[in-house]
Amino acid sequence: MSRSPDASHSRRRGASLEVLRAEANDELQTVVWERLRDGEDPWEFMEELPTVDELVVWMLRAELIREDGDRRPSAARDYRLLRQIALDHPPLTRTVWTMLGRLDQAS
Repeated sequence: MSRSPDASHSRRRGASLEVLRAEANDELQTVVWERLRDGEDPWEFMEELPTVDELVVWMLRAELIREDGDRRPSAARDYRLLRQIALDHPPLTRTVWTMLGRLDQAS
């Protein structure tokens, strides 16, 4: 029995923060493992990887964008999406605001 991609995404949105963090941690471990297998030096790439909470925020953001017809958000809409994630998941608030600060510095 195969699941549609939409089913897994809607299931993730309703998942607890602990489950989302576990999924993100698994994803990051896979990325690290693959890069190590490719011979990359961890001292060279570890700092460029997102934290577990940052990856959770990006996953939640991607789901919100998907639900909005896959339209790329404007800067103002992106700000509102990230802010809504912080409101929906209070333990991610510090991570969201840190990410917003980095986005402001980059623009």
